[in-house]
Amino acid sequence: MDKIEATTLRDWIDRQDSSSIRTVVDEAYPSDIADLLEYLTDDETWQFLSLLEDETASEVLSHMQRERQIGATEERDPEVVSRWLSRMSSDDRADVIKAFDDTYAQQILSRLTDRQRRETEGLAQYAEDTVGALMSTEFAAIPADSTVGEALELIRLEAPRKETIYSIYVLDRSSNLVGDISLKDLILAHPSEKIADLMDTNTPRCMVDDLSTAAAEKVKDYDLLALPVISPTGKLLGLVTVDDVIDLQEEEATDDFHKMGVVGQMKLGIRDIGLVALYRARIPWLLVLVFMNIFSGAGIAHFEETLEAVVTLVFFLPLLIDSGGNAGSQSATLMVRALALGDVAMRDWFRLLMREIVVALAIGMTMSLAVMLIASFRAPEVLVPVAITMVCTVMLGSLVGMSLPFLLTKLKRDPATASAPLITSIADIGGVLIYFSVATWWLGDAIEAARAASGG
Repeated sequence: MDKIEATTLRDWIDRQDSSSIRTVVDEAYPSDIADLLEYLTDDETWQFLSLLEDETASEVLSHMQRERQIGATEERDPEVVSRWLSRMSSDDRADVIKAFDDTYAQQILSRLTDRQRRETEGLAQYAEDTVGALMSTEFAAIPADSTVGEALELIRLEAPRKETIYSIYVLDRSSNLVGDISLKDLILAHPSEKIADLMDTNTPRCMVDDLSTAAAEKVKDYDLLALPVISPTGKLLGLVTVDDVIDLQEEEATDDFHKMGVVGQMKLGIRDIGLVALYRARIPWLLVLVFMNIFSGAGIAHFEETLEAVVTLVFFLPLLIDSGGNAGSQSATLMVRALALGDVAMRDWFRLLMREIVVALAIGMTMSLAVMLIASFRAPEVLVPVAITMVCTVMLGSLVGMSLPFLLTKLKRDPATASAPLITSIADIGGVLIYFSVATWWLGDAIEAARAASGG
């Protein structure tokens, strides 16, 4: 598709040039059109979609970001919006309607078919982070006691209403999942063969109330295009498709990045979020960190005499505490990612702690050699306390950075909350106390001499 400028789209919209718009849409993927609409306002997007066929408008709308979907459709003509949403997959439709204002959501629901309304209300009842909220109810299923010929005829009739027919699930007479069969195997089999003789009974599956991340892991581990979702009694309720998993992982990655930067939850993207909402998302943790960093200032004030006696200590203070924070951020990033991928578990903590001690000690000693070289030229009298502090602060930061994600996991909190700013603040406080404690001990005679000279 040739590059279309937002100004060109606006011109077509203003002129109600549905012919030009449909020509461009017919030559492009719905996802590409959705990307183009990111540069339009909500009102312009509504007008654009209104110039398309309902089926096309529904496809484009389904590929848009959630906040853009809501902005372009909420409080618009419910008759039009309901037509678009009725053509979406059940899970996408439920997600959009769930985000609407309650009054408007009821207006949309009342215009759906009875089946669609039941599906949407059923999906909306599941908690946001569960498989039930992620699944689609549009799956292809066949009876276990049918023949291949009967199954193919059933699939032919049902296929237009299903999200995918590449994986076909086999049910018993109580609608319980007993196996699956691929479309390829079904087509290649003899029409008179029994499905029960051909199906694979070792079908990966997940429970409807499992965490959505568990379903994502199974889709990845088993290389599935779709994963069936069952009730506690074994009844097939829906399926999670690979595109649902990709969307979920993108949302989780964004959420983790926000937590690592101590940013609160943001419902809109950075381009669309308002100033007040952006302020509220960022200010809480920054205020917490301000009060945490008071301890650093209190530590410096406590060692005021040491600073007055050996002023050159100040030169190395930022270098030392920043090194501890940087080392901690490295360790935390590695641990958060490993926990997210399932590479490590709580039982691995002690083994990893022992290994981190060795690695942090080696890193700290290497960095101490570098800072000793600087101190030998700048302030030889503080060379030893600076070197000792470098080793200690790097070890402190590394061990805090490695352990905090495990602690948060143990407390059933998101390990991504072990953010760089939080670990840096902890390392700063510890670094100040270590640095001036070591300096006071090593430079005791110089400090006493300075105190005597000042009459203290």
